[in-house]
Amino acid sequence: MAKEVVKKVKLQIQAGKATPAPPVGTVLGPAGINLQDFCTKYNDATKDKMGDVLPVEITIYDDRSFDFVVKTPPTPFLVKKFAKIQKGSTKGSQETVGSLTKDQLKEIAEIKLPDLNCYTVEEAMKIVEGTARNMGVTIKE
Repeated sequence: MAKEVVKKVKLQIQAGKATPAPPVGTVLGPAGINLQDFCTKYNDATKDKMGDVLPVEITIYDDRSFDFVVKTPPTPFLVKKFAKIQKGSTKGSQETVGSLTKDQLKEIAEIKLPDLNCYTVEEAMKIVEGTARNMGVTIKE
């Protein structure tokens, strides 16, 4: 007999740094799963990506067991990391706060490709470029 899905939870946690404290504990505690077990498994699965913020989708079953899928880092996080800026523009595309090269844009697009709604790197580059532009980051040829 198949396990019944009780709840699906989405969180963004720093890779390798999940702890039973908030936000993890406040979201997963009421679901009744073993917090320390989740944190240990998550930290082991993400230790190679230390420092990145990674979205995780947790599926909780009726017997209090769980599965999780780690996604690629959010596009704004990657744009800030590659452009070496602390935060995006408060005025959107009207204010420039940094720049990326086409090679950096392609690298971000290749990282994000599995989670984007497109098939080629060129299409992914257009999606990432739009996000970067809205953050006030220009793309240099």
